[in-house]
Amino acid sequence: MVNLCVRLAVLLVACCVVAYSQVRTTPQGLHPRQLKSLSLAELGQIEVTTQSKEPTEVWDTAAPIYVLTGEDIRRSGVTNIPDALRLIPGVNVARVNGSRNWAVGIRGFADQFSKYVLVLIDGRSIYTPLFGGVLWTVDNVMMEDIDRIEVIRGPGGSIWGTNAVNGIINIITKSAADTHGTLVSAGGGSVDHGTGAIRHGAHSGAWDYRANAFGFARGPEYHMDNQPNYDWSRFGQAGFRLDRKRGSGEVTILGHAYWGKFGDAQTISTFAPQNTFTSYRSMNTSGGDVLGRWRKNLGQRADIYLQGWWWHEHRIGSNFGEDRDTFDADFLHRFWMGSRQQISWGAGARLSPSRISQTVPTQAFVPANKTDNILSAFLQDEIDIVPEKLVFTIGSKFERDTYTGFQLQPSARLLYTPTPHLSLWGSVSRAVRTPDRVDEDIDVNVFVTSPPPLWGRIRGNHDLHAERLRAYEGGGRALIHSRLYLDVAGFHNTYHDLVAQSAPSISVNPGPPYAPGTVLVDFNFVNGIGGATDGGEISPDWQAANWWRIRSGYSYLHIDLSDQRGFTDTNTLTSLHGSSPNSQAFLQSQIDISKKVQFDQVLRYVGALHAQQVPAYVTGDVRFGWSPGPHWQLSVAGQNLFQPHHAEFGINPPPAVLIKRGVYAKLVWTR
Repeated sequence: MVNLCVRLAVLLVACCVVAYSQVRTTPQGLHPRQLKSLSLAELGQIEVTTQSKEPTEVWDTAAPIYVLTGEDIRRSGVTNIPDALRLIPGVNVARVNGSRNWAVGIRGFADQFSKYVLVLIDGRSIYTPLFGGVLWTVDNVMMEDIDRIEVIRGPGGSIWGTNAVNGIINIITKSAADTHGTLVSAGGGSVDHGTGAIRHGAHSGAWDYRANAFGFARGPEYHMDNQPNYDWSRFGQAGFRLDRKRGSGEVTILGHAYWGKFGDAQTISTFAPQNTFTSYRSMNTSGGDVLGRWRKNLGQRADIYLQGWWWHEHRIGSNFGEDRDTFDADFLHRFWMGSRQQISWGAGARLSPSRISQTVPTQAFVPANKTDNILSAFLQDEIDIVPEKLVFTIGSKFERDTYTGFQLQPSARLLYTPTPHLSLWGSVSRAVRTPDRVDEDIDVNVFVTSPPPLWGRIRGNHDLHAERLRAYEGGGRALIHSRLYLDVAGFHNTYHDLVAQSAPSISVNPGPPYAPGTVLVDFNFVNGIGGATDGGEISPDWQAANWWRIRSGYSYLHIDLSDQRGFTDTNTLTSLHGSSPNSQAFLQSQIDISKKVQFDQVLRYVGALHAQQVPAYVTGDVRFGWSPGPHWQLSVAGQNLFQPHHAEFGINPPPAVLIKRGVYAKLVWTR
């Protein structure tokens, strides 16, 4: 089979050759606050930081990066970050229920904790070593504060390190200088029962500052078989940001505190009496963080960057609780050697002690207290082979972590920019995902039936290796015409040592705490699956008229995994093959009916998830926006309009929760 990467690259080159004569020069010096009114010619000029930790224009990025601006998010009518990510090609998003669970994946392997995606907020990783992922509703951002979301489809381990495997999502908030004045918003609807936010920002001396607070109350989705409507949520957060620019130096200080209560359902077993039941006790969570960042321009195209961050999180539910503190430091230095060679190097450290609170005797982490740590360094060399035309970049991350010891994550990238509005790129890279506390330390017992008493037990494994990815990517971006922008990418990924469940071992009468005569079926986690994924994404952006813009995207994914030699696990294979769609697409239309009235539509197609028993579906959203005066904005949005309710992902305990059709209205006042 001809590799899809080649086919997509050929398509891109053909399009670019046809349109080569129509390419024109782009204005320079685009500031982030102008993202609200980007023309297509300015898309490639957006300065992104996710690929290299330094501001780089999209045209000069040798990676499949996609930028969703705050204006795109506002006009979509979404009320949370995962819903906004549906508007990015190659990102698969499924709401598991109405409370706190989302399945988010990039180029496959979607699950409820986004294990193969590194998620950042303003450049700080919100990955938790507890279950190797993200709690999307807890790790929240005030929607009006989002400047843009940068998404890299593919690995970024050479810069960001461990767990940046299938992609990186960087949510970037506005600077304090861009949020002067006061904003008050309030909204509500049939599913999002209530949302509210307040923000005030100003300038004082050398500092720009803002303070904000927001919260939401969300109702349950559609439940089958008389299942209780447990999946409600309540959340509130307050924060501040300070920015100072003086001469060649920049300083940022920000912090947040949050509280949340989320409806939940967990399967719980007890030893005495021997029983299994579903607990609907809510999960309560609270925490906060403080970050400081300093950047200085050293002259002669050199700069230095230093960041420190502390994060505390507390959660308690029906099955366990956790208290965790994270201390993180990051350093970067960039300079030029001569006129054609740029060197970037840096170092980082993360220390994360945690304590597990056991709430039921059948579920535990062993040991209960553990400190995770990562020490890292990276080195990157960017060489202008042909000035302003051909750039070769090679580098690697060097890490030592608690779980697997030393890890090396190199990459090599080639960027060809024959014109200001055409860039082609290719790369090969290696990335790893380390085990988490669930993989290594979990000890869960489930009572199945009696007589005789039958129990199942899942235990962690302290001998796990890191999961490894080798990625081959290629693609490019072009301004085909002043009204048509095109981005294309293709990939071939090979995986080794993916974590799966071992074959069962059976013991009879294992002793306390099990009852006499118990049959115990034991499983643990092992490195047992490997294989490949192939696919690609295409995302045109068309300015159909001065008053009408159309953004779209299509992604294709083929997964071919198998058990490694001497291992058999059909359950994990089935889940990995059937939890991400082979095809998905979206179409976003933005119509300015007048200067005061907007009409926006989103159409989405998601292919079937066979492992989750979710059929393919098509749905759509619409939004009407009206500005009755210079300080007021009123919008009404219809969500998931094509069906009364539809499934997006499975859940344990079943049955699946279906996502309802909804309506949502919002009023915003600014001054």
